Amino acid sequence: MAGKMKKKTVIEAEPGCLFCEIANHRVNAKIIFEDDISLAFLDHRPLFPGHVLLIPKAHYATLTDLPAELVGPFFVNAQKLTAVVQATMKAQGSFVAINNTVSQSVPHLHVHIVPRTKGDGLRGFFWPRLKPGEEELVAVHESLSGKSKE
Repeated sequence: MAGKMKKKTVIEAEPGCLFCEIANHRVNAKIIFEDDISLAFLDHRPLFPGHVLLIPKAHYATLTDLPAELVGPFFVNAQKLTAVVQATMKAQGSFVAINNTVSQSVPHLHVHIVPRTKGDGLRGFFWPRLKPGEEELVAVHESLSGKSKE
């Protein structure tokens, strides 16, 4: 995976999208992987060295916008890239995340792949955790699963 680079092809870009500009090689980035559907580069404000962003080359704002036929190939690349990042950075694990709209600094789908080691200072998720009551859990479960109380 590392060093695999494909021929540059111009991708239809969303006007004003930084990641579309990177995908079309009009804005410099530290690219570490590229194929026909995706491109990976170092985050310019990393959590840790080796923090990589994987984007689809075509503009899709969020995961729900990514066409079904690209989901498999895109996430195979995420899987392979995660292994490369962990091995290369000698990490014990990784944090792999996607924001959809909220906390999404660039409105172009991107997967964060962050190498992790024990004691690196990150604690689980980066936000407060809730302690819902059983009634709330049941209501959410029913709502999400399509079951309703009769």
